[in-house]
Amino acid sequence: MIKVNCLNPIAACGLDLLTDNYEKTDNFADANAVLVRSAAMHDLELSDNLQAVARAGAGVNNIPLDKCADKGIVVFNTPGANANGVKELVIAGLMLASRDIKGGMNWVDENKDNDNIGKDMEKAKKAFAGKEIQGKKLGVIGLGAIGVLVANAATHLGMEVIGCDPYLSVQHALNLSRSVKIVKSNEEIFKECDFITIHVPALDSTKGMINKAAMDMMKDGAIVLNFARDVLVNDDDMIAALDSGKIAKYVTDIPTAKTAKAKNVIAFPHLGASTAESEDNCAIMAVNELVDFFENGNIKNSVNYPACDAGVCGSAGRVSICHKNVPNMLTQFTAVFSDAGINIDNMIDKTRGEYAYSVIDTSATASDEIVSKISAIDGVLKVRVIK
Repeated sequence: MIKVNCLNPIAACGLDLLTDNYEKTDNFADANAVLVRSAAMHDLELSDNLQAVARAGAGVNNIPLDKCADKGIVVFNTPGANANGVKELVIAGLMLASRDIKGGMNWVDENKDNDNIGKDMEKAKKAFAGKEIQGKKLGVIGLGAIGVLVANAATHLGMEVIGCDPYLSVQHALNLSRSVKIVKSNEEIFKECDFITIHVPALDSTKGMINKAAMDMMKDGAIVLNFARDVLVNDDDMIAALDSGKIAKYVTDIPTAKTAKAKNVIAFPHLGASTAESEDNCAIMAVNELVDFFENGNIKNSVNYPACDAGVCGSAGRVSICHKNVPNMLTQFTAVFSDAGINIDNMIDKTRGEYAYSVIDTSATASDEIVSKISAIDGVLKVRVIK
């Protein structure tokens, strides 16, 4: 029986996919698998029972990835499952930044008891006049699942869209509208675009990427949208640019203590994926990843171990091994099976940085003795008998 712990509420449509082979537990220490959304895991004690963590969402900054990898715990996320929800909020952000909708709504609220509101608003509305987005240039930095949807939607709204992503995948390239112009550097986007939206992960190379140097390259009165990660924008530089008018508006779904109170900031309380559909999609995807991992040993959408698809096992036995990416590991694995008189029908070994993952199909089910011998090999982190 595989014990599953939910650190956050997970949509029932996902949990309903778990068969009788799985059992929900409220005890984190007993869990073989964990489903999580936003709960912080950095200070939690990771037991030897834990084999996988599935984040129902894309960001994994609440999960200690290296600590998990060192214990042979595979961490999954669900890229693209909430992409449409985020895309729709980005489009709303474009509208709110180009038209003073919020100011107009505030005026109506302030004058709701005015019997002459119908007449007075005709005089007041000029204070909330804005600009249309049709014909304006939108720069999309990062053309992953969300960036592609934003870019495509913007073309349908009549915008001229420019995109940049040095790691653009074949799948996302095929889904991208032909109307989107691809450029080689973010600098081209900074210099050309009226609106700039960023959809990249928080890496050492991207943190603080929207800083004074970047904004100095932008058009006067440019509008910046950040629905990815707060750390991508240098808060002090952004506030200075907003104060000077260099940046007209900053639209963000992840406000900080500094940007939340800055002028010309339009901020939402991290609502991008807060839709019933996104939560359902993330739950279903996360549970399917766990099921494929536990029942077949396959890894898809892991953020700390390599992708590995061995399909459904057709042999008598299958073993999966999380280990360090060091020489001579496979030779030692095969020697253990050979000494036990068991043939290896198929073997897959994938690597990701300093970690590796092996799936071995065998002519017989691995015994506890075999598992113990493989586990004792220096560099092996976790061994699991799939079949």
